[in-house]
Amino acid sequence: MKDELRYIGKKIVDNNLALAKKVVFNKDSSLNMQINRSHMPLTDRIEYRAKLIGYFGEALYEDLDMITDKVTTWAIRAAEIAINDHISLSSTLRGVYTYRTVIWDVFTEEVDKREFAPITMLDVTKIIDPLLDLVGNIIGEEFEKHNHKLMQVAYTALEELSVPVVPIVEGVSVVPLVGGIDTHRAKLIMDVTLHETVKSQLTDLIFDVSGVPIIDTMVANQLFQIVQALRLTGVDVMVTGIRPEIAQTIVSLGLDFEGIKTQANLKQALTELGVQHIR
Repeated sequence: MKDELRYIGKKIVDNNLALAKKVVFNKDSSLNMQINRSHMPLTDRIEYRAKLIGYFGEALYEDLDMITDKVTTWAIRAAEIAINDHISLSSTLRGVYTYRTVIWDVFTEEVDKREFAPITMLDVTKIIDPLLDLVGNIIGEEFEKHNHKLMQVAYTALEELSVPVVPIVEGVSVVPLVGGIDTHRAKLIMDVTLHETVKSQLTDLIFDVSGVPIIDTMVANQLFQIVQALRLTGVDVMVTGIRPEIAQTIVSLGLDFEGIKTQANLKQALTELGVQHIR
């Protein structure tokens, strides 16, 4: 039995380059179009496919753990190539499973020629199929990691846009806040405003909260922390836009805004700071 597996494995390894050329996607025009736009030359692609086919052959007679490590490395690199070439995950996986047909064609041909025992077919399948599944799983994981990174970048950019620091005149900027403020966003507001106050050498910063739907105990505490942090950097902070219904809530909750300068609206705040005309 081992001799038969070794014979088939050697046959695959010795002909890996020729077999790699048979890995074609004639029935998948979209995948072909994507691959043809690849930055990797055709000869390099064929050589890279030949590596995987060779690993499948070696798996029939070499240490399987060692081959599994090689296949894992191959799959990670294959995913990287596909991602860089903007080939979709579904197309990449369809391409991977084409290898099964190529390997199976060689195997069945040798079975017919040498009249191998039927159990040999089962043994080959038990070894190669899990490796193909491993390649598919790893590629899927790598695509998932890549998509997660993209989402994190997009989410971070969106978060930063949610804390705009708008310069009014030299030394004075306004932060118009819209939407709810939770602990995470409060930290982002603090980080962005502290960075901008140093970068723009601000002396006064106005928080306009007219777009904040609710100011409860938690939001008030977050605002206090932000104001205190900014004061430590020498920036005077003012809050505007506290609507009448929000003011009533603040009073009913017993929240102390005594330590924070407030004005009814942005115009009054700018007037207090001596900003009469904005060019």
